[in-house]
Amino acid sequence: MPLQNRVDPFGAIHAVPERGLFTGNRGIIHDPATKTLLRKRWALQAWIICVCQFRNVRREPMGRNRPGGKAGWTELFFLDEVTALAAGHRPCFFCQRERAKDFVGRFGKAFAIAEPRAPQVDKRLHKERLASRGKRPAVAMDQLAGLPDGAVIAAGGNAYALHQGKALRWSFAGYGQHVGLGQLEDKALVLLTPETTLAVLRHGFRPVWHPSAEA
Repeated sequence: MPLQNRVDPFGAIHAVPERGLFTGNRGIIHDPATKTLLRKRWALQAWIICVCQFRNVRREPMGRNRPGGKAGWTELFFLDEVTALAAGHRPCFFCQRERAKDFVGRFGKAFAIAEPRAPQVDKRLHKERLASRGKRPAVAMDQLAGLPDGAVIAAGGNAYALHQGKALRWSFAGYGQHVGLGQLEDKALVLLTPETTLAVLRHGFRPVWHPSAEA
């Protein structure tokens, strides 16, 4: 049976077979004895995105990955970086140092912060994440064209990633049909990607997409 460790763009965590391109964490939020999630969905404000392979390190998902048989951070999985960013995560400074520096540097440019730091990013994101009780603003049709590539919106309970002027329907297995923005005109639209992350995307950060986005 799949473990409950797969994150959707809303920030919710599911038990499905697909794993995706990236892993990451929100701290220790599982019981290693049962390999199930605790009631809490985060243990700290730093929600990060990690690569799945790093320095030949092998981990047992939701296992005892700390010295003394203690639970380590809870491994979460994302379809791609676009999905992880929508859920409120940001690149890890340990396994993706250059990418993390790029993200935080563009954050500084976006908000006129001379010496930006990761905790500043985390604090802002934590107020905006849907999964940490943040609010998601409604989006009008005339605003869609102004959103950057990699922004994710919700319509009718489905998530759509904006890519080259079209909306790609999201699923755990990959992106489905390409939908022209005009086809969303009669739907109530909500922004999923946090405003802070949108600002970073507008300042040139390019997220990694699942290959299905180009299909």
